[in-house]
Amino acid sequence: MTGQTHITGGIAASLAFAQITHYEPVLLLIGGVAGALIPDVCHGSSKIGRKLPILSKLISTIFGHRTFTHSLLFLVLATLLFQAILPNEALAAGILVGMISHIILDMATKRGVKLLFPLTLTVRLPITTSTGSFAEHLVFVALSVLSVYFGYDLFISA
Repeated sequence: MTGQTHITGGIAASLAFAQITHYEPVLLLIGGVAGALIPDVCHGSSKIGRKLPILSKLISTIFGHRTFTHSLLFLVLATLLFQAILPNEALAAGILVGMISHIILDMATKRGVKLLFPLTLTVRLPITTSTGSFAEHLVFVALSVLSVYFGYDLFISA
């Protein structure tokens, strides 16, 4: 998936999560956008990879793409780290929701992810697409509509 699809997925997921929690929606939203980009730190051409090229190269060299940073192990370690260093629980929750949305979206691609890293098993959803395809554009549109729906419910009708 492209960066714009991941960002939109992070927005939709964090706004949906805000519907069922007591967390501040704006902080969830900020965290959701940031978290939606974090797993691709292992890819030098990604939005975050271009911002952190040394870290990106290091992670890519050690683990490769869509392995460690797209795994349940990474989510657990990130949860522990964010709980320890972030002063705001809503922001930490938003980041994790965004990371989860990223991983799920990448599971919808033909390449899938190594969700159970360090096991080499590739996990994909039953229906997959290619990055940048027409189907991905439809996913982007659907996530945009969901973002408006959940955002309206939270910010306008409240």
